[in-house]
Amino acid sequence: MRILVVGSGAREHALLRSLRRDPAVTDLFVAPGNAGTHSLATAFPLDVADPSAVAALALELGVDLVVIGPEVPLVNGAADAVAAAGIAVFGPTAAAARIEGSKAFAKDVMTAAGVPTAMAVAVVSADEIDAALDLCGAPYVVKDDGLAAGKGVVVTSDREIAVAHALAVMEGGHPVLVEEFLAGPEVSLFAVCDGVRAVPLLPAQDFKRLADRDEGPNTGGMGAYAPLDWAPVDLVPQVQREVLDPVLTEMASRGAPFAGLLYAGLVLTVDGPKVIEFNCRFGDPETQVVLALLDSPLAGLLAAAAAGDLGLVSPPVFRSGSAVTVVIASEGYPGSPVVGDVIEGGDEEGILHAGTRRDDAGRVLSCGGRVLSATAAGRDLGDAREKAYALVDRVAMRGSQHRTDIGAAAAAGRISAP
Repeated sequence: MRILVVGSGAREHALLRSLRRDPAVTDLFVAPGNAGTHSLATAFPLDVADPSAVAALALELGVDLVVIGPEVPLVNGAADAVAAAGIAVFGPTAAAARIEGSKAFAKDVMTAAGVPTAMAVAVVSADEIDAALDLCGAPYVVKDDGLAAGKGVVVTSDREIAVAHALAVMEGGHPVLVEEFLAGPEVSLFAVCDGVRAVPLLPAQDFKRLADRDEGPNTGGMGAYAPLDWAPVDLVPQVQREVLDPVLTEMASRGAPFAGLLYAGLVLTVDGPKVIEFNCRFGDPETQVVLALLDSPLAGLLAAAAAGDLGLVSPPVFRSGSAVTVVIASEGYPGSPVVGDVIEGGDEEGILHAGTRRDDAGRVLSCGGRVLSATAAGRDLGDAREKAYALVDRVAMRGSQHRTDIGAAAAAGRISAP
């Protein structure tokens, strides 16, 4: 099987690493990739936001399968363009990717499908903000309705901050969604889908705030761990029954069957799991830990989903133990990341690259906000944490920042489901 992976983040690095271990994969390509993916796949330049460019490269390389990592090409229709070129693609159509591209659309789907979620109010003008905040109450949850790289949500008890974020989103040309706050631990659950069936993977938990103790601004994710030993044993079957299956049925009824990776962001409330968001692709950094524990071939699973028949393959198998990933970010992230800093130690086994590039001298430099993911598996969560942070200590980059508490509360037994 010849496979092209589209994207340049640590998520794509993790996908490539898993695919490279799969004996069914004969040739592996990445576009555009980063400084760490060169040893796993042949890289090609690509404007991932251009669907026609994605399809043209897939045709040029003669691949059997295209795996699209980021949300922007999916929302723009890259999967449609690849499929129209006669090539199998793992990733939803533009119509199905709206489940991430518009939070209001996702809410409409959930309402129609009877999926438990937070009450929400769509706001399209400044004079509607106060009424929406009054209705949903504090703490205020204010979301950018469109794509915002995981940084479009503000959760605050400060009314002025909530109003200011809503105004800033509208000034950027997007509608706003104001939601009821849901209390409880958060869970990320991936499901590989073929338009009809959903095959869940391991639940994980990510850390969206920049700093320890969940302080600082929201980011694209500063770390994650899996599995969740504290979660209810029936969580995955319950989410499949109450969320995944109804959503796939609803999407199909709208003429937009969802085939690809459906990411359900959940809060485990006193009333059970409720959805806070859907993504239309593998999440980053959760992908790093979920795939670190995958013990069965990945290529066949993705190809079966792309072919519309997950019944062709056995369910995925995961090894025992735990995995942790710690994101190393550049100075200034998430506001104005400083780029161009030299990175040392980035070639360690377990270091997955994201915002990196090589200069003419072969040095690895930072070129984005989230730069590396230090990822390790261990016999339990404590062991995995020690190994992941040992990797962090071996990396040197001026001005770098990372959280020191990824998975710490769970390892100490301080998390429980309501």
